[in-house]
Amino acid sequence: MAFGINREQLKQWKYDVTQGNIAFLTHYWQDERFPNCFTVTKVGCNDEEKLIHWGKRYGLLAHWLDKHTTYPHFDLFGAKQLAILISENQWQDVKQFRLINHYGRRTK
Repeated sequence: MAFGINREQLKQWKYDVTQGNIAFLTHYWQDERFPNCFTVTKVGCNDEEKLIHWGKRYGLLAHWLDKHTTYPHFDLFGAKQLAILISENQWQDVKQFRLINHYGRRTK
């Protein structure tokens, strides 16, 4: 279940994905498989080739892609999530979810 976002943010992400844009959506999240992660960033784009190419820049493998019919996306967690958000200038998410504090990393 997602927390920390509102319906408008979700609608905007879905719209951006369906328009072929690389879109980011970070939210609070819990999954017992990832006990040290409290957020996830979904990076989506309905152009899977474009998304796979984007992911290669960050070492993301094509088979990690969640091939959702309408909203294909990568799920980012932990330090990799933080590094990519910083690289992509997604500072609002980094600050809102206090990701630097959680992962103990100082940048910029």
